[in-house]
Amino acid sequence: MRSLISAAVVLAALITASPAAAITDGSPDGNRHPNVAGLVNDSQYSDGTWIYCSGTLIAPRIVLTAAHCNDDGARTRVTFDTAYVAGDKIYRGTFHSDRQYPGTTSDYHDVAVVVLDQDVAINAARLPKAGSLSSLPKDQQFTSVGYGAYEVTNSPGGHQYLYDDVRGVATGTLNSINRTLLRISMNPSTGNGGTCYGDSGGPNFLGKTDIVAATTITGDSVCRSTNVDYRMDTESARSFLANYVTLP
Repeated sequence: MRSLISAAVVLAALITASPAAAITDGSPDGNRHPNVAGLVNDSQYSDGTWIYCSGTLIAPRIVLTAAHCNDDGARTRVTFDTAYVAGDKIYRGTFHSDRQYPGTTSDYHDVAVVVLDQDVAINAARLPKAGSLSSLPKDQQFTSVGYGAYEVTNSPGGHQYLYDDVRGVATGTLNSINRTLLRISMNPSTGNGGTCYGDSGGPNFLGKTDIVAATTITGDSVCRSTNVDYRMDTESARSFLANYVTLP
């Protein structure tokens, strides 16, 4: 099973009992969310895929993602293609993570940006206003987007996670919220879909808007229950992001 967590930070990334979370029980995104990015590995995985994490363009040179996706200061390659194959256009940049990561169970500080070497001519997504997610209705829906595993199969050898480097999209419903996290249902029996391995750092848009409410950081091991996401409206997330973008 391929993890989306880089080997250098795997211990720090085990911030819950579950691994970090790709889009399951969803559909190909096409061009609906052109500002959603994939972080491209330097070499091909054994299954022929390349993308290990996801992210979102929030300014012409700034891609929002998760801190556990790479090492601070690492050179990073990014694609905005809907279906990445080797040789497609990539953007290069430098990875910057919250210096307080991995934090504590009350605040993981699992947030990072890739500062690109050049502008990207795509409309950037928006960030939420401070504290604006604290009183969401119980039936609030989120649009999860990313390049992670699109299906999890169960075979005699265990679970298999299937990837194709295609940007996917699914809709989930709010389960619960605390000071720094959103938990979103991705249970297909209730009509929800969600994230899996490879979707870490990707956006969970508020409803059908272009506001990144939270970024995917973890979930259940078979990607069928709960998508756990780091809120972007908190004081700690905003304190980090203020170094790179103008906040609403």
